[in-house]
Amino acid sequence: MTPQASRPLRTADVARKSGWSVQQVRDLERLGVIPPATRGANGYRSYGPAHVRALRAYRGLASAAGPVVARSLLAQALTGSLADAAAAIGAVHVRLAADRDEALRAHAALAAIEGEEREPDAGYDDAGYVDAGYVDSDVLTITQLAVALGVRTSTLRFWEQEGLLVPERVTSLRARQYGPGAVREARIVAALRSSGYGIPAVRDVVVSLRRLPGAGGGTAEVRRILDRRLDQIATRTVALLRAGADLADVLDPPTP
Repeated sequence: MTPQASRPLRTADVARKSGWSVQQVRDLERLGVIPPATRGANGYRSYGPAHVRALRAYRGLASAAGPVVARSLLAQALTGSLADAAAAIGAVHVRLAADRDEALRAHAALAAIEGEEREPDAGYDDAGYVDAGYVDSDVLTITQLAVALGVRTSTLRFWEQEGLLVPERVTSLRARQYGPGAVREARIVAALRSSGYGIPAVRDVVVSLRRLPGAGGGTAEVRRILDRRLDQIATRTVALLRAGADLADVLDPPTP
């Protein structure tokens, strides 16, 4: 794709119009994010409006999907078909929608946990986790907790190795037992993991929660974390919408 025939833009002009530095414009051209500049007889680069639009599209895509994905998508858009570019943008929208759904499911899990804290004698919810049939006392075995959370027992052992979960007691036969506090912590870990948080981030949250006085404050802190995640997803979605408009102009330049 070539820039429109109009008054040539210098590298500094493109940088000013797109919000990037002069060096970043050159680097992004080298990476294939924008079409190659033409060279004058004096060797200077010459750009056009298409370069500015591509750089604006890259900024939005990098905010929405990260710089690596954005570079790949822009390079594909400049060399591939319109259908391929549209499909790539659609895939980013789908990923953001999935991230939002995961965060909302984590919110629902926290609401169930908080409801049980207000009604300590109530059984665990259908969608959520521990069914009353598994609860004969205040203590669960590792198998019962795994079934309650919908994960494998090996997952619980892995969480334990990573410091995300601590059994209340390990018997002489190495059978793990989980009291109400450990079960609640496991449910928060499951909620965060299902929302896309990695092990280091979940560990930081769990360590912070263990320092907080009272159970209610813990779930409130996780709720704030998930609210921030939803805000970030919303910001990324808006950035993607803006990038889509700029990318459409790159692929199908407006008539001057």
